[in-house]
Amino acid sequence: MSRHTAPAGVRLGVVRGISYGMFGAPDSFVPEARELGATLVRVFLYWGQVEPEPGRYDWSVVDAVLGQLDPAAELWVTVCSSSPWATRQPAGFLPSSPALDPAGYERFVGDLVARCRGRVDHWQCGNEPSNTGLLWAGTASEYVGQLTAFHRAVRAADPSASVVLGGCGHDVLSGPADSEARRFFDHVVEHGRDAYDLFDVHLYGDPHAIPDQVAQVRAMMRRHGYERPVVAGEYNGPTLFEFPRAQAELERAMTAAFTGAAEPGEAPDRATMRLLYERAPELPPELLMFMEDCPPELAARRDRVNRSQIVTRTLLALACGLTRTACWNLAPEIPGYRDRLNLMGFLFGRLALMDYEGTALTRRRPSADAFALLTAYLDGVTDVRRLTTEDHPGLYAFEVSREGRGPLRVLWRSGDPFTGEDGPATPVDLPWPHATAHAADVFGAAVPLRRAAGRVGVPLSVTPVFLSTEPREG
Repeated sequence: MSRHTAPAGVRLGVVRGISYGMFGAPDSFVPEARELGATLVRVFLYWGQVEPEPGRYDWSVVDAVLGQLDPAAELWVTVCSSSPWATRQPAGFLPSSPALDPAGYERFVGDLVARCRGRVDHWQCGNEPSNTGLLWAGTASEYVGQLTAFHRAVRAADPSASVVLGGCGHDVLSGPADSEARRFFDHVVEHGRDAYDLFDVHLYGDPHAIPDQVAQVRAMMRRHGYERPVVAGEYNGPTLFEFPRAQAELERAMTAAFTGAAEPGEAPDRATMRLLYERAPELPPELLMFMEDCPPELAARRDRVNRSQIVTRTLLALACGLTRTACWNLAPEIPGYRDRLNLMGFLFGRLALMDYEGTALTRRRPSADAFALLTAYLDGVTDVRRLTTEDHPGLYAFEVSREGRGPLRVLWRSGDPFTGEDGPATPVDLPWPHATAHAADVFGAAVPLRRAAGRVGVPLSVTPVFLSTEPREG
């Protein structure tokens, strides 16, 4: 791969959480991801996890990952510099922080990459470093220094692998131009330009803002006189940040938790969640649907929105020219963990595609079926192009080119993500110069079509519809 061109082909992948092998034995996950049609998996490793004491390596988790790979699976490894002994802020898990001995860090990365030589396609230096305090306890300049050492180590140990910049997250993309997070990333992009090959953007928030989010990060690079291919190391939805009423209630609870409502010894994040549950009867449904034991009809609505957004986010990203996407996330971190006061679980826990049955990762959530249906339709994809639809305001129409397969369109209308299905579908008439036409929505249900004189009428709503010349392909 040329260092300034996108990786060949298109890979739709999943992320295996953020703590694989940290809080339990490393279990099987690559075969499970592959059964959903994923052709890329992203996994996190931690310095202290691999080198628990100076000079002593524990390769059990690394080898557990490598042992699951098959030739068709591409591997992306995010390496976090968290260590009880080797980093400025001692940590077994998070946050990552600068190495006390930069040469020791470079040696560790080199040894890790050498162990995996030829098996890992993409090595990433940390995760969302602009999220300071939570994910990175250091400055932008310190991250650039560590990225530079990381890049040298990867190049020396496995020149064929690419280096991925730590993910550009919602904190950067949702803030104003002069926000601290954006200034952090702008510094990294300017001064770390020679130390990475791929720019990782995390696509949360309004899915229809994805083209703008991708344009933002490309503009950030161009502002400093260069550009690198963009990949999406995380995406999924819905998240609470898409719903203004829900976000306002969360901010209200957080403000109260940080200004005296927390009980003695209670962490503010847990106080936030306790306050929300105490007020559950008066909270808007857009927030309730993310909470434990919400009414079944709200849980079902959330799942339907999730299934739709897996498709819409993927198509929008591919149409922007991204060739690698990783859906957040495959499954809970460990079997049987439930904690309704865990804020991160509240924000992102419902996005898992699968769950455990006992200790086996075997239960598909509804979103897993949507991901599998999408990968089946997109198998062999070479290009995704958004079609011009000036005659149909609010219509999203994508032409998907697939090697050795017939035509495919993916269609939906813009609308409120929470209430968009409540109204009737709107008929849309489109050119379709093919002998046969079949349509199915993201839930796998057949969609009735009206055909006449080289055109096809499709009833559309916020729910994505696959239009092709073959019966349902998933």
